[in-house]
Amino acid sequence: MKPTLLILAAGMGSRYGGLKQLDGIGPHGETIMDYSIYDAIKAGFRKVVFVIRKSFEKEFNELIIKKFKNLIDVEVVFQDLDKIPEGYTYSPRREKPWGTNHAVLMAKDVIHEPFGVINADDFYGKESFEILSNFLQSVTDKKDEYCMIGYRIENTLSENGPVSRGICIVNENNELIDVVERTSIQEKGGAIIYLDENGREVSIPPETIVSMNMWGFTPDYFNYSLEYFKKFLEENSQNIKAEFYIPTVVNQLIHEKKIICKVLNTPSKWFGVTYAEDKPQSILKINELIRKGIYPEKLFD
Repeated sequence: MKPTLLILAAGMGSRYGGLKQLDGIGPHGETIMDYSIYDAIKAGFRKVVFVIRKSFEKEFNELIIKKFKNLIDVEVVFQDLDKIPEGYTYSPRREKPWGTNHAVLMAKDVIHEPFGVINADDFYGKESFEILSNFLQSVTDKKDEYCMIGYRIENTLSENGPVSRGICIVNENNELIDVVERTSIQEKGGAIIYLDENGREVSIPPETIVSMNMWGFTPDYFNYSLEYFKKFLEENSQNIKAEFYIPTVVNQLIHEKKIICKVLNTPSKWFGVTYAEDKPQSILKINELIRKGIYPEKLFD
């Protein structure tokens, strides 16, 4: 069974200053998502599901969906604040949806096969999609077997400011034990550092494996997500900032010994548009990949 790719595209890009998911970086206005979908098709994915907000459905359809209708099966689902289980409430002061794992949950009724999850505004590299696709095809008809594509931290930094990354703790079998969120990560004085809870600088080896929110799941993950989301709402329904994240759910499943999550290391270099200043560098990197023949000059006719 061929896998599905779930693309999280509902974020508004507050630090970037607009709908960065729709911003063109390729020679013909291609978005980072376009390159991800191109790589996914080449790697054997048969369907793509977009999670977006209803408020920009029209613009998204015009700029994104029509490109792929003859290339891969496409579904669109919506993540909005009111998409919560019946019987639950939330604070009227809350404005944001509920986070990345809430976004995943929106696809529960349209995905019934192993699936990958990525962010819309991250460039992951073709090798990563090949690794992910091979894993997902290996777990067809299985359950509780997940994966995370692991990046060397030195391959994930922005030149224009600090970033947050999930530092991965892995056992001798390359199974994920924990993901620890670290903030204010940047290169400084030839070293990679982050700020700890006390504001002190801590150095990180460049080969440290981090999560870039590229995951592989079997469909049973939706049932776990719904169960844990209900518990999350019981504790956080009135908290206007609490978010329901993928690593939080995966960590809990690991700690409860319900699942195994393999860490599959990739040689790919990540880049993205965390900041508006990242866009020129992203354009240069895409052009270099085109020059090397990794991508055609025009992705889609």
